[in-house]
Amino acid sequence: MSMPTRVVWDEVFTRYDFGPDHPMSPVRLDLTARLCRELGLFDHDDVELVSPPVATDDELAWIHDRRYIEAVRAAGEDPARADQAFGIGTEDDPAFVGMHEASARIAGGTLAVARDVWEGRALHGVNFCGGMHHAMPDRAAGFCIYNDAAVAIHWLLEHGAQRVAYVDIDVHHGDGVERCFWDDPRVMTLSVHETGRVLFPGTGFPRDLGGPSADGTAINVALPPGTGDAAWLRAVNATVNPLVGAFAPDVLVTQQGCDSHYQDPLAHLAISVDAQRQAFEGLHRLAHEVSGGRWIALGGGGYEVVDVVPRAWTHLTGIATHHPIRLDAAVPQAWRDHVQARHGRPGPESMSDGVAEGGIVWWRGWESGYDPEDPVDRAVMATREAAFPLHGLDVWFD
Repeated sequence: MSMPTRVVWDEVFTRYDFGPDHPMSPVRLDLTARLCRELGLFDHDDVELVSPPVATDDELAWIHDRRYIEAVRAAGEDPARADQAFGIGTEDDPAFVGMHEASARIAGGTLAVARDVWEGRALHGVNFCGGMHHAMPDRAAGFCIYNDAAVAIHWLLEHGAQRVAYVDIDVHHGDGVERCFWDDPRVMTLSVHETGRVLFPGTGFPRDLGGPSADGTAINVALPPGTGDAAWLRAVNATVNPLVGAFAPDVLVTQQGCDSHYQDPLAHLAISVDAQRQAFEGLHRLAHEVSGGRWIALGGGGYEVVDVVPRAWTHLTGIATHHPIRLDAAVPQAWRDHVQARHGRPGPESMSDGVAEGGIVWWRGWESGYDPEDPVDRAVMATREAAFPLHGLDVWFD
């Protein structure tokens, strides 16, 4: 049997629940796992499900202040004790019973697959429950309590990885991971997101390049509202591939928030599931090209919890397990029946939004030329001009 892919899943992850009116509904995780199962992704001999332990306080403290960890635990024991000084008990991050355990288990999942990948027990690891990229060392932010990606990256660095690249294609800037490694030259954080001029968290601009000891290792591509499939894929490929290739990481960690979708209620990009799947395929290829296949793929944002998130992350899981789901595949009727019974709506019929032609979303490569009248090209060029020279890359041609 080929080296397996480890996929994090247990129904206990649905306990990460901010309440019935919160955008980050745990339904999105349940429906993703159900769709993966209905499509047979969990049945392959080379796919192993991981039910991880809760990350310990010592593991969380690699990234988070212990006072903050104690504040999360206290709020989880009694939500009335939530301390907004730590970002807990806010509209974005309301306290709920069991908050510490639910959040620490997400970190435990990403840490578990990072260990498996680095120590050679798995080639790829998937945690679509993870990707909590806004969590800061001393506070919750943006629906995120503990920063699972940062915890896993820290472990990799402590256990022999010389360089780790973190690529974030969530619609929101990956500010928490960037903050954790702002001045660490061993970690490249590269975020492709809607500009902070119009979207939370209001950060992530091309000239934000890292601390004095790590200039050029924080990379940000800030895209204008309304960016569509072809322009988005052009932006991702014109920045991620050359920069990560130049950095030559030992491990690739990626965050695949799917809130860039045109149906997502919290942002303003116009990306299809078809283009998201194509980007996931590109990140998979990149891992094989630059890091010996060592790839840790995470979820993230995504708030159209029936029509978008399950399909996007099922595609991600299929790609990472080397059992990709075709875009023209039908969504299983059993899954749609469950959605109808549970949510009063049928759910999508196809694994595609019908955008791709022959399975491909066509886009124009950077080598075709730069258009100064195009706002997406201007955003890409701003990043290339800021970052490429710091990595020995040509702004125009690489």
